[in-house]
Amino acid sequence: MATRSKSSQRWLREHFADPYVKKAQAEGLRSRAAYKLEELLARDRLLKAGMTVVDLGAAPGGWSQYVRQALGDSGRVVAMDILEMPPLAGVEFLHGDFREEAVLSQLEALLGGQPVDLVLSDMAPNKSGVGAVDQPRMMHLAELAMEFADSHLKPGGAFLIKLFQGTGSDDYIRELRRRYDKVAIRKPDASRKRSPEVYALGQGKRAQMK
Repeated sequence: MATRSKSSQRWLREHFADPYVKKAQAEGLRSRAAYKLEELLARDRLLKAGMTVVDLGAAPGGWSQYVRQALGDSGRVVAMDILEMPPLAGVEFLHGDFREEAVLSQLEALLGGQPVDLVLSDMAPNKSGVGAVDQPRMMHLAELAMEFADSHLKPGGAFLIKLFQGTGSDDYIRELRRRYDKVAIRKPDASRKRSPEVYALGQGKRAQMK
């Protein structure tokens, strides 16, 4: 127990000393995660006026908030999460578990057959701290997100997903390469250095898989 509280204290110290946390608070953004997204999207100029963007694992809303601001009054931002998320102007939010068929159907109904230009996934399981448990859970969510992008992303669209490096992640990236013209692995500056997270970006969704 002592170890956990020490690591929790260290996390809290780092969190409140973190320049990105301070910046988010100063700029009225919901989370420091917005800066990861800003860096990832700006590099490839992925946001364009009028786009439909789906944000999976959206709570507390930092990514949706950033995308909505960047798109101005144009386009659509559809967000979902298993956690509740306080409303954001101009963001359509669905509360539910992405692993459940019924929730997926609700998300599809919300899109109303409209093709999606960009799918974002910052989904991660609740961590148990046991890699052999957490990694398969993470990969399961990642596979569901890829299937969603397969079905709803329009040809030429882009898919950005958080992954934890580990068992299954190399195979997953290989699968992305079959689906997208260009695949890049990124570690944004706002991502904590010791975190195993990376972001995989697929651009130019192919009409047919390789």
